[in-house]
Amino acid sequence: MSEQKADDAMKRTTIEQDPRWAAVRARDPAADRQFVYAVKTTGIYCRPSSPTRLPRPENVEFFDSPEAAEAAGYRPSRRAAADMTRVAEQHAALVAAACRHIESAEDAPGLEALAESVGMSTSHFHRVFKAVTGLTPKAYARARRARKVRDQLGAGVSVTEVIYDAGFNSNSRFYADSAQVLGMKPADYRAGGINNEIRFALGECSLGSFLVAQSGIGVCAILLGDDPEALLRDLQDKFPRAQLIGGDSGFEQLVAKVIGFIEAPNLGLDLPLDVRGTAFQERVWQALREIPPGSTASYAEIAERIGSPRAVRAVAQACAANSLAVAIPCHRVVRSDGALSGYRWGVERKRRLLEREAEG
Repeated sequence: MSEQKADDAMKRTTIEQDPRWAAVRARDPAADRQFVYAVKTTGIYCRPSSPTRLPRPENVEFFDSPEAAEAAGYRPSRRAAADMTRVAEQHAALVAAACRHIESAEDAPGLEALAESVGMSTSHFHRVFKAVTGLTPKAYARARRARKVRDQLGAGVSVTEVIYDAGFNSNSRFYADSAQVLGMKPADYRAGGINNEIRFALGECSLGSFLVAQSGIGVCAILLGDDPEALLRDLQDKFPRAQLIGGDSGFEQLVAKVIGFIEAPNLGLDLPLDVRGTAFQERVWQALREIPPGSTASYAEIAERIGSPRAVRAVAQACAANSLAVAIPCHRVVRSDGALSGYRWGVERKRRLLEREAEG
């Protein structure tokens, strides 16, 4: 027996003894969530239940997930691609149902209860929910509750009513969480940021004027424009009664990092951010931060990634609401035809940022 034939025989024996091969031969649909198999001679991968012709065992390779198979260079079969589309649609619908459950519940439901409500195991549900929304179920519930707190305090609702309506179990739990949720005490937030300090700096860079602001949580604004006074008014409108303080020498170091990031976005920005938005906006913003420098995605693609394919307009609105230029890279979102479209800080700035990233 030649060396190649001996090697093939050994591979064949190894695969045939693998219990996953038995599942493939039986075309067992119960194994579809456990692994996929790839065929070296065709370069494609399939689910175990696929009715396609069985390959030679020595040509088979197993992977724990489609993503692992694709990372190894395999592509999905036509049936696998169609199955993945159907599964993605099913997952989006189940996650949407779980989100409605979270939003309607008086108290944030636990992971087990949410998974049971959509008929999934807890571990599988957790992975699917994060893949669809960009957030864990716990983070989604926290963002939803934080938005409710901000809306009610902004509307003048008493702190006591907010504690009750937002589902906090006790006053102490609410006040312990409020610094992270609001960046300040609840009464101060309701009063427009009174008794709180926000450090800021104005300056000039190659893209024009900029403003950097930092709350007690992290960088809360990176604004670009032509008029420094207009940028400062934007910050004042957000916290009309907060004490705005010019940055000291320590703050200047933070500003220098932001300027460096604006000039060379590929370097990344390793600073804590104070990100405040609705649960939907935070899902969009998280998806934007996952777009690699030098790459772009369409509004429709972002809507698909967060499991809301029909929410293209809402995605555009979330991009427009972003107050952390470059740090949350809404400049990497383009129209479906690749053309540049609206950008809060001007299409020309968007073009220049993309050109810099493309240059590396």
